[in-house]
Amino acid sequence: MGRFIVISAAIVFAAVMSIAIVVAAMFGSAGPSNSAAGAAPGGSSAGTETSLPAGWVGLEHAAAARCPGLPWNVLAAIGSVESDSGRSQLPGVASGSNGAGAQGPFQFEPRTFAFYAVVGPGGADPASPYDPIDAAYTASAFLCANGGGSAQRLATAVFAYNHDTSYVRTVFALAVAYGDDPSVTRTAIGALRFASAHLGIPYLWGGNGPGGFDCSGLTRAAYAAVGITLPRVAQDQMNAGPLVGDISVRPGDLVFFGTGIRTVDHVGIYLGSGMMIDAPHTGAVVRIDAAGWSDAVGVTRPG
Repeated sequence: MGRFIVISAAIVFAAVMSIAIVVAAMFGSAGPSNSAAGAAPGGSSAGTETSLPAGWVGLEHAAAARCPGLPWNVLAAIGSVESDSGRSQLPGVASGSNGAGAQGPFQFEPRTFAFYAVVGPGGADPASPYDPIDAAYTASAFLCANGGGSAQRLATAVFAYNHDTSYVRTVFALAVAYGDDPSVTRTAIGALRFASAHLGIPYLWGGNGPGGFDCSGLTRAAYAAVGITLPRVAQDQMNAGPLVGDISVRPGDLVFFGTGIRTVDHVGIYLGSGMMIDAPHTGAVVRIDAAGWSDAVGVTRPG
């Protein structure tokens, strides 16, 4: 099916600074941190439903614009990880608090929200962590105060939001997907979230996780996380389809490689911007690779 076209090498701060470079020694913020964030994970997939509810793309564009240089899709990715962009039914999203004390669709600790609180246009007044507008504008303010408007400090700002390197990698990966396709489905985002949370896990031939994956073990586990059962090996996963054309490839699609459609020997999950998440070979780890290989033979869209 030919070589994939890499879509702008500079997209999302060079794919948000290669994603895996985040965090060695990251420092906290000037104000309170939000380390309880991430304690209320987003919901599961829902067929072809878009992962951002109606109005959220515009909201996150507008909120991010309050911090010049902050990518809107990083804000979108945080909302997605924290609460499935407000659709999670877990405690602390619409009311109350989760077990770590976090509140609202962006999962703020009360002290942190009070410190950075912003009443967004049309939001609740006084500002409420449960109001999506106030929460998005406050998240933007938090990231901005911690350097989120700077490409060099963006990783630090996200790390300040939640002191977890896996969280940062997941946010950056989902940001690439959103930047490539804002209408990416909940199914695709759920699978990509699982895969990106396992970046750095060693390759293991025949591995199904959690301590190691081979290529098809990773894709199978990622889609199992959103309720979709795939065959175990790459050839069978491609055979299961449905096939899509390379010109319509979208985040979450499975990209297959080999010498032909009956000799598939590798699979990755398309991330966007010409990249995929895969477990490539013995001695490597789950990582982000360019999907620009001349031996790509097919793409499928599970679910």
